[in-house]
Amino acid sequence: MRFRGVVLPEGERRELRVSGGRFTSEPADGAETVVSEGFLVPGLVDAHCHPAIGVHGPTTVDEAVGNALLDRDAGTLLIRDCGQPIDTRALQARPDLPKIIRAGRHLALPKRYIPGLGLDLESPEQLPAAVAEQAADGDGWVKLVGDWIDRSVGDLAPLWPDDVLAEAIKIAHDAGARVTAHVFGEDALPGLINAGIDCLEHGTGLSAELLAEMARRGTALVPTLINIENFPGIADQAGKYPVYAAHMRALHAGVGKMVEAALSAGVSVYAGSDAGGMIAHGRIVDEIEALWRAGMSRTEALASASWAAREWLGHPSIEDGAPADFLVFDSDPREDLSVLRTPRHIVLNGVVVR
Repeated sequence: MRFRGVVLPEGERRELRVSGGRFTSEPADGAETVVSEGFLVPGLVDAHCHPAIGVHGPTTVDEAVGNALLDRDAGTLLIRDCGQPIDTRALQARPDLPKIIRAGRHLALPKRYIPGLGLDLESPEQLPAAVAEQAADGDGWVKLVGDWIDRSVGDLAPLWPDDVLAEAIKIAHDAGARVTAHVFGEDALPGLINAGIDCLEHGTGLSAELLAEMARRGTALVPTLINIENFPGIADQAGKYPVYAAHMRALHAGVGKMVEAALSAGVSVYAGSDAGGMIAHGRIVDEIEALWRAGMSRTEALASASWAAREWLGHPSIEDGAPADFLVFDSDPREDLSVLRTPRHIVLNGVVVR
């Protein structure tokens, strides 16, 4: 097949050739010209997504397939799963589903995360061994729960001592894996960052000082802005814990300034919807638009969910020999992000799936 148009991110008009599910520079007699004009964009990336989590918690494999199809049909062709309660290798085996980078199970402590989703360790001292197991079982990422409500204090609180975090993250790095953490509040952040964590999810409590340190270390941020919109509702349901409720409202109120400060500091920010549970699947474009409203240019917001995210995750974009995973649009999404909602074609593994 041949696809002609303006190829992003370079912005040059050229021809893409697809054969055997991959991009190729080799000419092919009799190749079908599918598109002669348009904008060709590397497949979108949801850097924080949970195909195997639904509104009622863990899904079946069939339900996870349905969620992944919703994401695919919204243009997401690469997912960093960021924690799954079931084994999703069956989804990876299907060429009609987005490629999935598995992070294994969330690592937490009893009563310190959503029931049924993570592995509850008996004590913090078990974290290094658990990280080693998840690093061996996943696809290069390990997911920690960095903070959650501690009902004994009535507010968000860290789960792990700093020395345990440092040991666990070193073990992951020695095994060739990267580590990310769910974190809402302020108190867990210095320990996570100073331990060498590779990415933070949400990060609503980040200060200018900590953002500068993240930029220095190359620590990434996936702010999941459309999920942060749930904070006021969470606070409304936390009547028994007024300090926690007030804290969540304050974090929600400051998230826009936090992301703006992260961008100013030079922190690498990527798009993640946190689909699963409170966020429906297929909403990556909502997150891209939210990042634009928070201070990214349209091109930067698109890059955070396309070619820049692919480079960060070690997956190619549009290049010779790479899997042919891309989108075709009638007009330029760099000028109007809403264009991303109506792709003319979605091409996955060289197959026009839409």
